[in-house]
Amino acid sequence: MRFIHCSDIHLGKTYRSVFAEKQRYEDFFQMLSGIVADAVDKQVDFMLIGGDLFHVGQILPKTFARTIETLQPLKDAGIPCIAIEGNHDWVHRRDNVSWMEALSQLGYICLLRPQRTEEGGYHFAPFDVEEGCGGHLQIGDLNIYGVGYIGAQAGNHVERICKAVETQNNLLLFHVGVWTYSPVEIGNMKPEEAHPLAETFSYVALGHGHKPYVVETPAGNGYAYNPGSPERVNFGEQKYDKGYYLVEVEDGGFTPAFIPTDPRPMHVEKVDLDGTTNAAEALQRVVEQVTALLADNEDSRQPLLELKLTGRVKFHPFELGRERLQAALADFANPLHLEVKNQLSLHTKSASADDEKKSLSEIEEDVLHELISADSHYQGQEDELCKLALRLRDAVQQGVNDGDELLALLEGDR
Repeated sequence: MRFIHCSDIHLGKTYRSVFAEKQRYEDFFQMLSGIVADAVDKQVDFMLIGGDLFHVGQILPKTFARTIETLQPLKDAGIPCIAIEGNHDWVHRRDNVSWMEALSQLGYICLLRPQRTEEGGYHFAPFDVEEGCGGHLQIGDLNIYGVGYIGAQAGNHVERICKAVETQNNLLLFHVGVWTYSPVEIGNMKPEEAHPLAETFSYVALGHGHKPYVVETPAGNGYAYNPGSPERVNFGEQKYDKGYYLVEVEDGGFTPAFIPTDPRPMHVEKVDLDGTTNAAEALQRVVEQVTALLADNEDSRQPLLELKLTGRVKFHPFELGRERLQAALADFANPLHLEVKNQLSLHTKSASADDEKKSLSEIEEDVLHELISADSHYQGQEDELCKLALRLRDAVQQGVNDGDELLALLEGDR
């Protein structure tokens, strides 16, 4: 027997921009389509999805339709697709059927979800194909159980999960992270809390964290496997391997092989702009650094790019907006999506002992001069514009509120 174990597909994820929305939306469906094609080509016995099939619980109808289209080859080939709900799949209002439940009722997935007893224990009812629900199904002599996302207290549930299982040759599908392995900060349990699972389940198919990892027993035997997400979902994942597991089962032993995928290129670059005097100079530094970053890039697809701008500059940081940076990078980098983390700070004049002796009007003039100087467009005109602004201020303070009179001050200064 052999099967595919993937997780965290995040169908429906995109960027809300005219440049990226359609292409990025397609990335995740194309990735799942490739995994499905591999499952059909290798004639696996079943396919596992360890949660977060969707990016949000309330998906668009077109996303549901595309999901059915993408999973159709599995159904046509008679390959069961067994799934659990991740934290992204959750529908908090339980008065409606969720999209995951709808897929299960239509026969495109087998959604495993355990029942809870009055005492707080677990009950894994046999999967009902007609109803599309249950917590346990059997394929060959392998017993497959499923537990979706149960939050930060998952480690406290391990004993009750194991106690509810009375079969042999068991596999658990579980949307949870394990500390020290998982890159996410919530929904994890400690390794010592996870280890008892190895006594009941020969293979624990994890999901949740987007980085692949293997959890080992204290004796060094792998028992829990997280394939991560096959596509890069968030910035920061450019450093992770991306793929899924093809698992061979023989004589009760599980041998997973990690199959790499080919996600869209993603880059995160920190650009130090400390000391730059105007936006044009800073923009040139950004262009030079991104050019060097992409010099060896052989992927023809538009990359996802995040820029972290740091340093103290002598112009207003807001002058380096996303649109201006996107335009400057369009000709050579042409990012599908540009994320900007603007951590620039304005270089201000340090206070001196003489400043303490200045009058309020002198301090106001200094502050105004510095604010005008911060805009690259006004550099070299600071004195002239500062005097004009002060004349307007003085006129208003003297009771001049007629628009024409105030306008005359501006006209007379031209």
